Amino acid sequence: MDKASWSGVVLGVGGIVGGLLLEGGRLSQILQPTAAMIVFGGTAGAILIQFPLGVVFTAVRRLAHVFFQPDLQSQELVQELVKFAKQARRQGIVSLDPELPRITDPFMQKGLMLAVDGMEPRELRKLMELEMEAKAEREEKIPQVFESAGGFSPTIGIIGAVLGLIQVMQHLDKIDEVGRGIAVAFVATVYGVGAANLVFLPSAGKLRIRIREEQIVREMTLEGVVSIQEGMNPRMLENKLMAFLTESKAELGPEAQPSETETESVESSP
Repeated sequence: MDKASWSGVVLGVGGIVGGLLLEGGRLSQILQPTAAMIVFGGTAGAILIQFPLGVVFTAVRRLAHVFFQPDLQSQELVQELVKFAKQARRQGIVSLDPELPRITDPFMQKGLMLAVDGMEPRELRKLMELEMEAKAEREEKIPQVFESAGGFSPTIGIIGAVLGLIQVMQHLDKIDEVGRGIAVAFVATVYGVGAANLVFLPSAGKLRIRIREEQIVREMTLEGVVSIQEGMNPRMLENKLMAFLTESKAELGPEAQPSETETESVESSP
């Protein structure tokens, strides 16, 4: 569970609702189903016009990664690559062929399969880097979905407010209801601006971090496979791969740093 995301939701929503209550307001004043339908329905429609359906569905599925950090098993990958390096140095890289069906990571499996088949290290690196670039280009569209939603929702909220004001202006003969009608009309603007700044744009930023974490693991895996093919000493390979985890920590913050216990377990692995 990503504590930062959950804490951000609590602080953000709590601060806004708390401020409303301190000013003498009521939750019922901002709970307007019609305004929510206009803002979120209109934003969803704009997103579907801009992006293919598959990209939108993928982005919605990945939304869970904002609140729950996926287990990339980077420590396990390091241990597995070091084990393969030792086996390749003792018995030759062809001895890894029976291990391929048991590898759960598709990217590692494909890289080792090409290495076992005898592809030159330079060609293998070039081919796998092309695959990484293509995947990164597809993944880039995921945070773009939420960034676009963050741009659309405030404008849709303004549209909702204008629609509400139109309805109010048609009943100016009931002047005692005009004030209440105007207040209700502006709830759509609150929804649009609030959704953009509390949900859509922050989610886009967090998903960029998650995607970068996955990219670092793939880069580490590629370096491990190429190093195994080149016959690198397993101990040197282990230090090289651990440097990727250190880089991940530097780029992404303390949550990406392997714990001391995990690091010691990798260093003491046979």
